[in-house]
Amino acid sequence: MARSVTFLHAADLHLGAPFRGIRRLSPAWADRLTEAIPRAYDRVIDAALAHQVDFVVIAGDVFDTSRASYRDYRHFFDGLMRLHRAGIPCYLCTGNHDPFTSWQSDFADLPPSAVMFPADRPGYALFSRQEQPLCLVAGRSYFNQTWPHHLSIVEGIDRSHMQAALDGAQAPFAVGVVHTGLHLDPLKAPSDPVDLVSRGVDYWACGHIHQRYAYPNWDDPRIVYPGCIQGRTTRETGPRGCCLVTLVEGVAPQVSFVPTASIAWQRLNVDVSSARTVAEVEELVTRQLFRENGRAQCADMIARVRLAGATALHGQLCRPDVREQLRQRLSSRYAEFFVDAVEAGTERPRERAQAERVGLFASQLAACLRAAGESDAARAAFTQAVARQAPEQARDVRALEGALDAAVLDDAYRLALDLLEGVEAE
Repeated sequence: MARSVTFLHAADLHLGAPFRGIRRLSPAWADRLTEAIPRAYDRVIDAALAHQVDFVVIAGDVFDTSRASYRDYRHFFDGLMRLHRAGIPCYLCTGNHDPFTSWQSDFADLPPSAVMFPADRPGYALFSRQEQPLCLVAGRSYFNQTWPHHLSIVEGIDRSHMQAALDGAQAPFAVGVVHTGLHLDPLKAPSDPVDLVSRGVDYWACGHIHQRYAYPNWDDPRIVYPGCIQGRTTRETGPRGCCLVTLVEGVAPQVSFVPTASIAWQRLNVDVSSARTVAEVEELVTRQLFRENGRAQCADMIARVRLAGATALHGQLCRPDVREQLRQRLSSRYAEFFVDAVEAGTERPRERAQAERVGLFASQLAACLRAAGESDAARAAFTQAVARQAPEQARDVRALEGALDAAVLDDAYRLALDLLEGVEAE
């Protein structure tokens, strides 16, 4: 019979995140978010107990800051004690937000079943069931908030080093635990995914990237980021949670998602071209909020709304005061929703081709902006053309290329048409 092991992989808890941006708009919603993160962590522990996992892995950034509060420490340690009482060990490393040097050892002690991997060298542990070795576990913590570029955070984390450090222990599975940018963030302890896969480790439990990601893919997930357990900004939209992992001899790792967030973040693009009044715009957005909330399957939702479409209300919706009043109305209508911003993305009803023909220079600019938004190659050609006209700022111009996505260029295109037609931009 094939041997197996099941564990829960979480990362990027960020206990104690302050949510300053939301707090300026709504202290009440900032308080909701502040409580949502510890609740999400409680759901991680609940899931581990409900699935009766063999162990839990937490891959860094337990705390949002290197100066976490006593309250946050105790809440985290209380969760580890729940695991300890159930006989479930926990293996964890620190990350760039909560480096090894910042952990407050005088706040509380880790329970005996929790293993914190060191930062000055790799650490090793052996998980056994009924005295039978099942899984080699190795990891390394962040020492400071930055990782030395000349050191590899995965050095010494491979099956041969694990076995040597654990008195030659033989086990069917090996798991690595690191907080790394992999090839996705070259500034935070980067590592080569091809190198990691070659190290005889069945599953790399990683932290730092806040999106769910698997390498080489989800059919063969050898390196996995579960994402953060609760979204904190509009960049962290969609479901948030941890991963339930099962390793079976001779089979690719089996990974399923376990949701933990109580507040979903969404970015909504709402076509308001059918609206005759700003009040109808409000109703269109409200209906879209309800639809997205149903898909998110969360009790509460924070949304950033972008208004789109050709509408006679374009002039009104370009006014920051109107959009702010609309944002406040949307946020106050239902307790389940909060809108942190309403962005202008509408345009006046017009024939674009005809508008582009007004004025020689302006028409050329509008045509270039339209073309640049249509493909990566056109966008690169556009920035290179601008760089040739301003060689002293060429480096800065090319650096902007990555920021010039289709939405940004479409905004610039609409602004150019507004200027062509003498529309005053707010």
